[in-house]
Amino acid sequence: MGHRILSSSYRGLLSVVLLCGWLPFADARIALREVASGLARPVAITHAGDGSGRLFVALQDGQVVIFHGSQGLPQPFLDIRDRVGSGGERGLLSIAFHPNFARNRWFFVNYTDLEGNTVVSRFRASHRRPSLALAGSERRVLAVTQPYANHNGGQLQFGPDGFLYIAMGDGGGSGDPENRAQDGGTLLGKLLRIDINRRPYRIPADNPFTTRTEIRPEIWALGLRNPWRFSFDRATGDLYVADVGQSHWEEVNFQSAGSPGGENYGWRRMEGRYCFNPANDCDDGTLTGPVLEYSHDLGRSITGGYVYRGSQLPELVGRYVYGDFGSGRIWAARLVNGSWISELLLESAVLISSFGEDEAGELYLSDYAGGRLLKFVSE
Repeated sequence: MGHRILSSSYRGLLSVVLLCGWLPFADARIALREVASGLARPVAITHAGDGSGRLFVALQDGQVVIFHGSQGLPQPFLDIRDRVGSGGERGLLSIAFHPNFARNRWFFVNYTDLEGNTVVSRFRASHRRPSLALAGSERRVLAVTQPYANHNGGQLQFGPDGFLYIAMGDGGGSGDPENRAQDGGTLLGKLLRIDINRRPYRIPADNPFTTRTEIRPEIWALGLRNPWRFSFDRATGDLYVADVGQSHWEEVNFQSAGSPGGENYGWRRMEGRYCFNPANDCDDGTLTGPVLEYSHDLGRSITGGYVYRGSQLPELVGRYVYGDFGSGRIWAARLVNGSWISELLLESAVLISSFGEDEAGELYLSDYAGGRLLKFVSE
């Protein structure tokens, strides 16, 4: 995954000195409550936006299961294990529902196929049985050849603009050996933005590189190593992209809702705010640095989260909640007088593979090794 799950680059536990400060979270006592258990390697959590209140959890092997309240449905919503290559950082990596899912029943998944390449496909849910997807309805939207077995990225999210955003890792290999994240001719190491309302997809007219022949028009942002999880603030439309680091730094990149896109987040020229390759004079003024970063003293692989917009935890409203897969630490960040402050929220023993929201904006996370779905609650 974005977390080097079971991969050879899995690093030892290393504390969060954030870009602009660190404080203990003193506003309230937050805890994690188990909602479900017995899940086989859960990697993504989302809702359908259809008013049903259902939660959908993607399992790495190629299944999506449904939880309604505390009740898990016995039959998977989707089962495509026959076409998913799962293991290490590969597998079924995320699911996103079309903004008009209640009408068209479309949803999209990002998975690794049996040849090890990235596939983004559209599926359709059954009209008569809304808790069952039609596995035979697959329509491939996009396929990207992967040169290595790691750094697939994997997140899908619909933005406030109704377009589908796709996170692509740099293709793997230590240090991005072919410099793909800075190469506009490849989709690897990028955040993509496409219109999926026409088959297989259309390029939005206001994408930032539509007039540049040397840069693929699908690209919304570049310079990413392995953006395993990103999200939009449902209240403001701001975009948060958590990028898994190489040797020393984990980072969160921020894009305001009013941005026209085109940001270059620096990899492999920079890791966090520090030169990586080249070792000196790496920033020519065109790069956008992270708003938050932490060293490997505090964690080994960042898992991006969400800005909390629910009602059950008022002390968290407006804070960006994120964590680390290796250390289990969870932080809440906010902008204070122009500076980003990140506060330690929880120390957990969870391998945090993903965060997710329900329709009401309440926050969850998935425990990869423990096979659990956990909800943020007041203690």
